[in-house]
Amino acid sequence: MQLYDTARREVVAFEPGPLVTMYSCGITPYDAAHLGHAAVYLYFDMLQRRLRDAGHETKCVRNVTDVDDDILRKARELGVHYLDLAAEEMARFDSDMGLLNLLPVYSEPRATSAISEILSLIGAALAGGFAYESGGSVYFSVASFGEFGSISGYDRERMLELAAEHGGNPGDPNKRDPLDFVLWQPSLPDEPSWESRWGPGRPGWHIECSALVLRELGKTIDIHGGGRDLVFPHHECETAQSESVTGQRFARLWFHVGLVGLDGTKMSKSLGNLVFVGDLCKEWDPAAVRLALLAHHYRHDWEWRTDEDMPAAAARLALWRSAPDDDGDGDGDGSGGLAAVRAALDDDLDTPAALHSLDDEATAGRSVAGGARLLGVEL
Repeated sequence: MQLYDTARREVVAFEPGPLVTMYSCGITPYDAAHLGHAAVYLYFDMLQRRLRDAGHETKCVRNVTDVDDDILRKARELGVHYLDLAAEEMARFDSDMGLLNLLPVYSEPRATSAISEILSLIGAALAGGFAYESGGSVYFSVASFGEFGSISGYDRERMLELAAEHGGNPGDPNKRDPLDFVLWQPSLPDEPSWESRWGPGRPGWHIECSALVLRELGKTIDIHGGGRDLVFPHHECETAQSESVTGQRFARLWFHVGLVGLDGTKMSKSLGNLVFVGDLCKEWDPAAVRLALLAHHYRHDWEWRTDEDMPAAAARLALWRSAPDDDGDGDGDGSGGLAAVRAALDDDLDTPAALHSLDDEATAGRSVAGGARLLGVEL
């Protein structure tokens, strides 16, 4: 298998051992899952399916950020407890991912389940000289990690821009460097709070994933990733704090999925320009929704157009279902298109090529059942 590694900025040979450990950054459950989320988890699902098909065991962990600025803000607006909001949205998320036929993940731990591990990790960062206390918070010092910026490849100016966009607050006067990031912070009066050696408070954004990776999968994992918008600051900061404390490589390969746009803008909760999985599946066969997403290569940003993407996917599904159940006519290789799909997926998870190969098989009157099944589509 060949996969693109964000850190190396090239397609490289991916040669894992019998067990493949994977971590996908999950949702902050304060609203329904939109197609941008679904695309990320669907491509991780395709990685799992192909790796298992090739004889590997996979352990894919997908976290739930059930305490951070966004969910606390939404819970405050609705006048509900933040964990009640998280429970409601996670139930909806699980239902939507089930409709898309995603394989179950190995574990789906919540940030609030890892407070003790988070406190230990922060303590280790402080003891090692990688973090400091200031103004009631604990910050990671990017100057202490010489490789900071190596995952994204961004220069300092670009990192400062993205930190400001993603809540990094470069103007915080308590920081030694504007790029330093929060590990622990005081809670507001109406926010959840945990006791710590640095005073009552709650974790910063990045520290939860490091703590969960270490707890669930170990110091070094095979694949880490998520949406492309997480490259910086989230994954850059995760790497810095993890490798500083463990002294070991954090992830062997960084897998990032392109952003899904609508009307020329990235689909996001903050902008409200969303297409929800659950709504689409009420109008269309969920298998067609899955095919509509797989029609786009995982690495590229793309625009969602319901009036184009869904009719094309529905027509494709109908074509595949019209093909014979098997290759009994002697014209095929008996695999139901499986060999071509495997080859496409091994070429940097080229799902569009996999779909086109099955289109050709079905048009020629040959079975595509094997290939469709590997793509997670039951005919």
